[in-house]
Amino acid sequence: MKHALWLKVAAYGFAIVISLICLYPYYWMLVSSFRDTQSILSHPLKLWPESISLDVLKEIATVGGTPLWVYVMNSVFITTASTFVGTLVTALGAYALVRRAESPFFKALRMGFLVTIMYPYMLLVIPVYIVMYKLGLLGTYSGIILFLALGPIQFFLFEQFFRSAPKSVIEAAVIDGASEFQVLFGIVLPLAMPVVATSAIITFLLNWSQWLPVLVVSRSPDTYTLPVALMTISGELGVNFQGVMALSVLTTIPVTLFFLIAQKRVIAGMTAGAVKG
Repeated sequence: MKHALWLKVAAYGFAIVISLICLYPYYWMLVSSFRDTQSILSHPLKLWPESISLDVLKEIATVGGTPLWVYVMNSVFITTASTFVGTLVTALGAYALVRRAESPFFKALRMGFLVTIMYPYMLLVIPVYIVMYKLGLLGTYSGIILFLALGPIQFFLFEQFFRSAPKSVIEAAVIDGASEFQVLFGIVLPLAMPVVATSAIITFLLNWSQWLPVLVVSRSPDTYTLPVALMTISGELGVNFQGVMALSVLTTIPVTLFFLIAQKRVIAGMTAGAVKG
């Protein structure tokens, strides 16, 4: 009995140590946002700021001549819109592929999604730029949202879940005269709500941190997001680590809180898709 208790205490102690090690970089970033650059460079590992000052907020109020609130609003709008579009499109595509699995076109489409998982974003810069230019979407919110809406991982989450959907219920609805859209939105998607929520959460977390698609499609800072502003301030302020750290905190706080709130839903949705697939 005592042996089992000691093992439990040791396991919890080990987990706490690992957690503290993982949390330290974020804590250091938070503390450094209150310290000036000279203090950061002279005593980089100090665990508490010499003094708490919010003067750095004045420095990052404008980045590259654009107010900070513009970047914030762009991040919220682009991430939310791309999450909605991406979740809807991947759900429709996965459902079509499962319902018409024998179609050669859909088989090729599925392989294309597999390739996109292995294909790094950097190699997409030139083709995406050319496509956006031909479509007249360069410098627009629509172009950025469409680029970010691509979600191969989310696609396979939906596909695995849809394969496990009760075929008898679907066939009965079709016999009663229901269209494919009515079957999808009236029967299948309500059953797949855990996967829908998981897909939306994953898409939101991934798209919030994206900077390359925004830089490729954008033509001016008017469509930049917070991660792009962070890159801009890094070059603009040089060694002003305090400004960089403060903007980093503002960029990461929303997704950190969002993940802490939604992590149980993500785990539940991933488990549902894995078991039922």
